[in-house]
Amino acid sequence: MDLRLDITSTVPAFQQLVDQVKAAVARGALRPGDPIPSVRQLAAQVLVNPNTVARSYRELDREGVIHARRGLGYFVTDGAVAACQADCGDAFAEQLQSVLRAAREAGLNDETIRAAFARIMANPEEKP
Repeated sequence: MDLRLDITSTVPAFQQLVDQVKAAVARGALRPGDPIPSVRQLAAQVLVNPNTVARSYRELDREGVIHARRGLGYFVTDGAVAACQADCGDAFAEQLQSVLRAAREAGLNDETIRAAFARIMANPEEKP
C-alpha cells in the first residue's frame, strides 16, 4: 500500500490517510480480508507520529472499513468496498459542485461547461 502525505495540504495528515485507504479499497487495491500495515510500519513509511496513524485507524474502524484482529493486526472488512466507493462518489460530487459553482460564477454557460467536461473525459491527461 503506497500512501503519501501532502505536507502543503490544509487537510490534516490523519484525514489524508483515511481518504487514501478508502480510495485504495474503492479501486480494488485493497480487498476484503487484506491486512494493512501496522501502526508503526505505516508511521515509518509516511514519516508521521504513530499517534496520527492510530487516529486514522480508529476512524477507519469506526466507519467499518477495517477491523482489528487481536494479535494479528488490522484487516479490510467485508463491507468496505461498497462503503468506500459510496464515500469516494460523494467526495467527487462535492468537488464537482464546487467546480460547477466556480464556472458559473465566472460566467460560463451550461453548454461551455458540458463541452469542457466532455473534452476532459475524452482526454483526461491532456492539458486544458
